[in-house]
Amino acid sequence: MKFKIDKIDQNARACTIQTSHSTIQTPIFMPVGTLGAVKSLDANDLLDELDAKIILGNTYHLYLRPGSKIIKEFGGLHGFTKFNRSFLTDSGGFQAFSLRSNTKNDDLGIKFKSHIDGSMHYFTPKSVLDTQYDFNSDIMMILDDLPALPASKERIELSIKRTLSWAKIAIDYHEQNKQNGIGINQNIFGIIQGGTDYEARKLCSQSLCEMNFDGLAIGGLSVGESNNEMYDTVEAMMPFVDTNRPRYLMGVGTPEDIVENIERGVDMFDCVMPTRNARNGTLFTTFGKINIKSAKFINDQGPIDPNCNCYTCRNFSRGYLNHLFKSRELTFFRLASIHNLHYYLSLVKEAREAILQCKFSKFKKEFYAKRGKNEI
Repeated sequence: MKFKIDKIDQNARACTIQTSHSTIQTPIFMPVGTLGAVKSLDANDLLDELDAKIILGNTYHLYLRPGSKIIKEFGGLHGFTKFNRSFLTDSGGFQAFSLRSNTKNDDLGIKFKSHIDGSMHYFTPKSVLDTQYDFNSDIMMILDDLPALPASKERIELSIKRTLSWAKIAIDYHEQNKQNGIGINQNIFGIIQGGTDYEARKLCSQSLCEMNFDGLAIGGLSVGESNNEMYDTVEAMMPFVDTNRPRYLMGVGTPEDIVENIERGVDMFDCVMPTRNARNGTLFTTFGKINIKSAKFINDQGPIDPNCNCYTCRNFSRGYLNHLFKSRELTFFRLASIHNLHYYLSLVKEAREAILQCKFSKFKKEFYAKRGKNEI
């Protein structure tokens, strides 16, 4: 991986990340393809209509089905899905949180009971990398211990202890494998935990920065805390997060979350919100959200957003999309998902251009003004 800072405007950053499969200009939003597909879209939609440079896959789900060895036989995720640009794969640590009724963490790893067939599986810092080597993902996330918030001080301390222990095992294992010709073109990111505890975040950040990770992710936020707590936590920990590596805020979030955290120095984002909301009829626009199922759109011949040039807005009306949604026509999911992802990708692209021109503060003010909101 090559990483270069192109411009800094106060704390907001415009950077370039180069992997073996694509060049990624940040700030960047990564569409979520949990099962190797962004829901309702195929590789051509992502490449031709959205020009996505990187998407996210889920190690836990792909490990269970179809299995990493099958994916490896197809040439990794790139050959399997035909998306020939970069993949980031998470480690399964978030699933230990989201599926916690089926999981149990200990000091050595995470035991999972499959949500598919009830079979038992044990993820360790080494095993999740072995799975991701089979995927040939460009960016591999390490196993981490993620507590729900709010959490006790004791639970936060245990999370930090496990996360740092697993991080050391993972980075040493990866360095050893590279010497043996495995994962040479794959990159590994550490994950900073600590809840909303300042000292815990500081300790975890500083400890991970001492290790030879290619990038650093901020995990354990947007899991129960308020938005302001999230923003304050990111802002407080940034002085301890290495400037010369990509910074990735995991699982975040709304357009406001993205703008606020770009301002605080974050480079990379992912979230299921644009595609999940699309399937439920909620569409993002420059002036806020609309619910396309509303009766007021039945006779509306205009596009979702007159300021948008996505495939959907160029070709179809609100009235038609209203009809598709109410008819439960599958075409709606594709058209709505293309629009919402185009909105997110355009948002971070516009943020980048503002940073390059040292006009991010103006961009942020206009972003909120268009939505009829006050700045946070």
